[in-house]
Amino acid sequence: MDVRQPRERCGDAGQRARHGVVVLAGVLAWCGGCAKPLDIRTQNRFDVAGSVETRVTAELSAVSQGGPVVAVAVEPGVPVECAKVALIDLDGLIANAPMAGFFSLGDNPVATVSEKLAAAARDPTIMAVVVRINSPGGGVAATDALWREVQSFRSRTRKPTVAAIIDVGAGGGYYLAAGCDRIVAAPGAIIGGIGVVLNLYNVKDLMAQFNVFSQSIKAGDKIDLGSSVEPLDDESRQLLQEMADEYHERFKQVVRRGRPGLTPQAEPLAFDGRIMSARRALELGLIDEIGHLEDALATARTLAGVPDAVPVLFRRRGDAAYSLYAVTPNTPIQNQLLPFSIPGVERAKLPGFLYLWQAEPTLERASGR
Repeated sequence: MDVRQPRERCGDAGQRARHGVVVLAGVLAWCGGCAKPLDIRTQNRFDVAGSVETRVTAELSAVSQGGPVVAVAVEPGVPVECAKVALIDLDGLIANAPMAGFFSLGDNPVATVSEKLAAAARDPTIMAVVVRINSPGGGVAATDALWREVQSFRSRTRKPTVAAIIDVGAGGGYYLAAGCDRIVAAPGAIIGGIGVVLNLYNVKDLMAQFNVFSQSIKAGDKIDLGSSVEPLDDESRQLLQEMADEYHERFKQVVRRGRPGLTPQAEPLAFDGRIMSARRALELGLIDEIGHLEDALATARTLAGVPDAVPVLFRRRGDAAYSLYAVTPNTPIQNQLLPFSIPGVERAKLPGFLYLWQAEPTLERASGR
């Protein structure tokens, strides 16, 4: 950026140039929001004719600069060797894909949680784990992969694992919680969504309005099963329903395994896909306790037998945590620029079958993809 002004309009050219650079740097830092680090380098040149030329180079990078996750204590002055409880956060849509974009961390949620569990397993000072969940769920395969990671962590380390449902623990979010030793849910949390959904839309008429028609060439009558450009016939519907039922049965088996106190009388209410309050979930045996994040940490300390264990979060370099509720931004800002989303047109952005409580069919935008 070049800025040239005559001497008589600038006053003290050097002072004003320096002030302009500082203001511009502040604006860029403010616009960057949570993106850090923000690297701004300036070069000022002043010529004898009295004009001022200022060059500003700004480098805006993603939140994280890479590198492995490290334990970060919210409380200052925590000794390295003291006993700790690892707080591992799962926020948003569960998808086995990177959430890449401007001002986004760009991490794969499945890979990130797996990495944090591995770091907690390696650290001998970490005595227990609290999985902080705020998720409506996600892809069937991605959810199951995370659940298996939790099971592997528990069997390898024997460290107590407590799920803390802060806001939403539905669909795949609850699937993951059911794999922990205990589940603590906040009083206002949403629990359940034990079901499967495959969102299919018929946009054939919409495409026709724009003179767009399918000309697919295929070998294999069912290769385009679930296509959005053709109506779903009875045979295709039955095939997809059988797959959904299979995945639903898998979900129910996971819950029965993780929640042995769930009675056969409660199963019809728990397994029809409904969501419910924490109080109702406690009555049905879907959770162990109604409490806040601090209560989940206290439960983890009790199970581990270390009442003075200090909570730590795992973060990458440049991604600070100043409270136990710290969330790493992982949704690209450009996805918020358009306030609308068309069901069906963006359908390919999500996995196929979903363990997902999805009250609004365009939730795929939340994936940031």
